[in-house]
Amino acid sequence: MDSLWATVARVAAGANVLLLVGLLAVWGRNAVRLRSPHALGLSTFAALLLAENAMALYYYLADPTLSAWFASAVPPVAWRAMVTLHVLESVALVALLRVTLD
Repeated sequence: MDSLWATVARVAAGANVLLLVGLLAVWGRNAVRLRSPHALGLSTFAALLLAENAMALYYYLADPTLSAWFASAVPPVAWRAMVTLHVLESVALVALLRVTLD
């Protein structure tokens, strides 16, 4: 049985993926249009963080071995730690998206 912590971690990782897609779209467009090293660096950052969150989501939901382990054997203290990291990352990404779109 999945815990509330597991569900929140999955939702936060999914939200991070969506936020990073938005940031990558803006920063990638700017990198192509402006040919700026700064925009290219931001795009690289977003792409790597997107890969990390997409992999986390895959491991949580689809990997045949790890998804079963995450669903049944991970103690609540580990989930609380993962939720803290994912939610803090979500807050930071919302702040970045807000200033990027401003």
